[in-house]
Amino acid sequence: MASTTSSTTATRLTPQPLPPNITSVQPGGGVCYQIELAWGHLRRWYLRTFRRGYVQRMAGSRRGDATGSPHEILDPRDLKYCRNLCTAEWSEADDPFAWRERIPFARWGLAELQLMGYPLLVVTIALAVTPIWPAALVTGVVLGLIVYFFRDPPRQVPAEAGLLVAPADGKVVEITRLDHDEFVGGPAVRIGIFLSIFNVHVNRSPCQARVISLDYKPGKFLSALKPASALENESMWIGLEEEVQPHRRLVVRQIAGQFARRIVCSLRPGDVLGRGQKFGMIKLGSRTELIVPDEPGLRVEAQIGQVVKAGRSILARSTSK
Repeated sequence: MASTTSSTTATRLTPQPLPPNITSVQPGGGVCYQIELAWGHLRRWYLRTFRRGYVQRMAGSRRGDATGSPHEILDPRDLKYCRNLCTAEWSEADDPFAWRERIPFARWGLAELQLMGYPLLVVTIALAVTPIWPAALVTGVVLGLIVYFFRDPPRQVPAEAGLLVAPADGKVVEITRLDHDEFVGGPAVRIGIFLSIFNVHVNRSPCQARVISLDYKPGKFLSALKPASALENESMWIGLEEEVQPHRRLVVRQIAGQFARRIVCSLRPGDVLGRGQKFGMIKLGSRTELIVPDEPGLRVEAQIGQVVKAGRSILARSTSK
């Protein structure tokens, strides 16, 4: 984590290299993650063997460099889990899979949704036509919960200047004033949001900001309601710097919970995010924290117990210039 001396200085920070333990946008791995990687290997073999013209067209429209990626980058699907390791990308006009960003489900959870959803759908239909049809109600409910968990509804992001919006859906469970935060460079306010399994789990940027550094810490999977979870659980620390003057520094922390063991963060140092822009998710119940400078002009509007929506609910606003 980069240290600073003042949260309000106009001096811009230099983005730091990605730590070596961040080897994917989902550094904690997972069974569904491994299955999707294996499918990607098979898919790339098929494209190289039978669709050479397509591979050439995609190579011609690709921007950036694939250096650093753990596998070949043939089309945008290959960037899903490694876009933070390289600079390769396609414009939306050249991306034949850009439509996936517009469906109402989290793109990082599509593998889980299909790997768990399709078998449950088959079992539910099969049970529904048997003498034990009431069992189909149980599997149907489980299927519905899985689909509900991976939903990603659109959000209306407020445009007023000086606002900091919630980085996650959930309930505000902590508002703590800190004497000093190393990255912020002075006194700070930490706002903790608890996400239950029924919340949308996509994370969004609290403001227009540039990514300065990231820090991934493997850890335990305590209940996100326990204070110790903030210190001991697996987490992703994200240091941000506002794009507008006076370039305040702030922090977002994604913290795994008792059931949420897969943190997704697609950011790479130097990325510039818009307010409310999606950058990752935490799969199942968890906790997200926002740490902002505690300075004159900052007004925290969030309250303990308040239910907030990522990208839409206002946590704080600043009137200082």
